[in-house]
Amino acid sequence: MKATAAEPLPNSPEFTVSELSSALKRTVEDAYGHVRVRGEISGFRGPHSSGHCYFALKDDSAKIEAVIWKGVHGRMRFKPQEGLEVIATGKLTTFPGSSKYQIVIEAIEPAGVGALMALMEERKKKLAAEGLFDEARKQLLPWLPEVIGVVTSPTGAVIRDILHRLEDRFPRRVLVWPVRVQGEGSAEQIAAAIRGFNALEEGGRIPRPDLLIVARGGGSLEDLWSFNEEIVVRAAAESMIPLISAVGHETDVTLIDFAADKRAPTPTAAAEMAVPVRAELFVEVSSLERRTMLCWQRGQEHRRSELRAAARALPKATDLLNIPRQRLDRASAQLPRALRANAHLYERRLSAIGGRLTVTALRAQIDRGKEKVARLATSARRCADLHIQQRETRLKYVAQLLNALSYKGVLDRGFALVRDEHGQPLHAAAHVGSGQHLTIEFADGRIGATADGEGTAAAKPKAAPAKPASKRTTDFGVKKVQGDLF
Repeated sequence: MKATAAEPLPNSPEFTVSELSSALKRTVEDAYGHVRVRGEISGFRGPHSSGHCYFALKDDSAKIEAVIWKGVHGRMRFKPQEGLEVIATGKLTTFPGSSKYQIVIEAIEPAGVGALMALMEERKKKLAAEGLFDEARKQLLPWLPEVIGVVTSPTGAVIRDILHRLEDRFPRRVLVWPVRVQGEGSAEQIAAAIRGFNALEEGGRIPRPDLLIVARGGGSLEDLWSFNEEIVVRAAAESMIPLISAVGHETDVTLIDFAADKRAPTPTAAAEMAVPVRAELFVEVSSLERRTMLCWQRGQEHRRSELRAAARALPKATDLLNIPRQRLDRASAQLPRALRANAHLYERRLSAIGGRLTVTALRAQIDRGKEKVARLATSARRCADLHIQQRETRLKYVAQLLNALSYKGVLDRGFALVRDEHGQPLHAAAHVGSGQHLTIEFADGRIGATADGEGTAAAKPKAAPAKPASKRTTDFGVKKVQGDLF
């Protein structure tokens, strides 16, 4: 009996979903281990937060999912960009979680020169919009640099051409920073070399270049692509040292040419731009020297002619001295007469003054002087008497104050002052020792005494609490404390 399509086949094996997905995965990976797929990148929005890249490759009628792992993406020379046609190399596999097949990309490259040119034009517009190619940013090249830094491959013909051309024109010190000029990691090395030269300190052990040359020989667009990378273009634009770009031949154009301060069609032309021709400088200096000498000679001859003309126009020395001589003779002739007239004038003045000096006038002047002296003497005596009187009054006041404050007034009231052997007053019996020599002073004299026992301090009655003292102000503005009689 034949089974219908709707009836299950009793002999068919039964698979779980996971088993079927694993079987399909093995089948796809075994049949398509590594493939090269050409297509346009679609849906690329940059790396995921995990660092992986997820997008799709498509053509006119189909699309395949693609993934680039984080580690592979970091090593890629060409980075994926939306809309770029590429050739991707990778491994075809499936993703069981969504029943999709996808390609795990291991390498990616633009699909032909057209894609590279499109990528280059897009990058050029982006960097130009940031102002990296503005003419205002470009620096003038030094006329004669002392040190020239060259960023290129140390084994190629480029460095030999540059050194040979510099030797022919004007030998200068050259520092070479060896780099790879194509292939994996070349762009990073070129950018690091440019920034490394700029990081050198002036006056350091390694001299800082006055001019940089970034050079490479000719090649295809793919070979020169390192000089189109953003990292290289930005390093050239940021360089504080003037930079000449000499990449490829005259027809080759790279993005570093727009960021550099000067573009040279070839590396040899870059060396010619860097320094002048020494022989031509010698000829120019010799020509300037001859012209300077001729100009100086013509100037000297012109000054001689002017001096001769001025000398002919000047009068003779005898003619210049005639008038001063005449004036001197006239003055010497008038001098005796002028001296006599002056002497007569002063003689008349002296006679007039002497006529006024009579005995009567002198006596009147003396009398007026005596009167003035007498007035001054009377005034001086009066001032002296007043000053002495004031001093006497002040002295009496001070003597009264001294008597009032002296301890002798206390002695007159029947008290005595006890002193020790050194003449110092003793204020308490506790300070007196047995057998100590004392001096007792009374109002009418002093006597000596010897203590016969140790002194003891008498008990003092407990003092009553002091009442607040009233304050009054004296006529002199000094505050005095008035004690309480009770």
